[in-house]
Amino acid sequence: MKVFLFDLLPYGKHMDHLAQNGRLPWPFSPHIDPEIQVRTYAEHLDAWEEVERVGFDGIAFNEHHGTPYGLMTSPNLLAAAISQRTKRVKILILGNLLPIHDPLRLAEEIAMLDNLTGGRIICGVARGIPREYKYFNIPLNESRARFNEAYEIMKKAWTEDRFTYNGQFHSYNDISILPRPVQKPHPPVWVPIAASKDSIEWAAANDVPITPGSGMGTMAEQAREDIIIHYAKCLRARGVKMTPDHLSIQINCYVADSKAQAVEECGPYVRYLFNYLFPYDQGDFSKIASSGYNSPDARGHLRAPPAAPPRGAAPPPAFGAMDEAAVKRMAQTAAWGTPDEVAQAIIREVEATGAGTVLLMCNVGAMPQHMFLKQIRRLGEEVLPRLKAHKVKFVPAAEALA
Repeated sequence: MKVFLFDLLPYGKHMDHLAQNGRLPWPFSPHIDPEIQVRTYAEHLDAWEEVERVGFDGIAFNEHHGTPYGLMTSPNLLAAAISQRTKRVKILILGNLLPIHDPLRLAEEIAMLDNLTGGRIICGVARGIPREYKYFNIPLNESRARFNEAYEIMKKAWTEDRFTYNGQFHSYNDISILPRPVQKPHPPVWVPIAASKDSIEWAAANDVPITPGSGMGTMAEQAREDIIIHYAKCLRARGVKMTPDHLSIQINCYVADSKAQAVEECGPYVRYLFNYLFPYDQGDFSKIASSGYNSPDARGHLRAPPAAPPRGAAPPPAFGAMDEAAVKRMAQTAAWGTPDEVAQAIIREVEATGAGTVLLMCNVGAMPQHMFLKQIRRLGEEVLPRLKAHKVKFVPAAEALA
């Protein structure tokens, strides 16, 4: 399997002491220390160099705006920065938020990055969350149409020597971009899938690999399985059999000398992530159903959640309610513990899903740099060789359709 490190780039200091009613203050900007911001970027770029040195296949990061959850407001700038400090690893942008940007500009920037990296860019595309639409004053009910139109324009820009396009949101007349992408016909395109049936069907129609959910908690695991099954069905309807190359999964991991030590060391950072960073300025997600962001049947492929989790399974973590007991429950089935326990847990998940690529996240919260680097090195030396030697041969959901 291929192994990437996934990094959120959170603001590099815990700020839970500022919380009121369990939430970090908005706006957060008055509490920012410029030196910590500068240090955050510098430390993560240093860590990504270490990712290449220890043998990972790639580095992955995404795009969010106006949140201490992650300072990756322009993933293309981050890709440009690390492109000049690495030589081998793939750089996965997971992904640019198509509905809120000019697609011609994005196509140009991805083509530039493909040249700066010598063909190492993977262009993830995504729609983003409601905060981003408020941020850029884009109506939520235009999200899907803007996404589809933007992707069509980007493909034309990459693959056609000249093109004209007249769309609902963007129009261009007799355009030819330079530079051209290195990878042909264009850089690989991946898409993260939270749950939407429409996104799954778009990915299958365009033969775009998916990253379904996070796999944390029983309900999330069930939803991830449903996503994979629907994607396999959609590909099959087009005459395509789903393979491990169609699928990557994200796994939180932590290497220690024991599972108890992993809980003790990583637990405070997981609690900060779930209780303070993830909920920051999220708004009311219950309003999405009536906003037009998703179609009425967007969750029609998902089974009802189980009345109770299976015996021994961890209940799904809830934003703002991740206490020490919840961390311990989560750790029982998570890829936390000794190198052998971590490797076994990761291999168990990729075999269950059929994923040919895994995105490991090992620095949740505002983890200090020495801990982050130690995780990268321990993963590289004690876990990575076993993972890279493991070959995922098929996707169980696709085999079940045969």
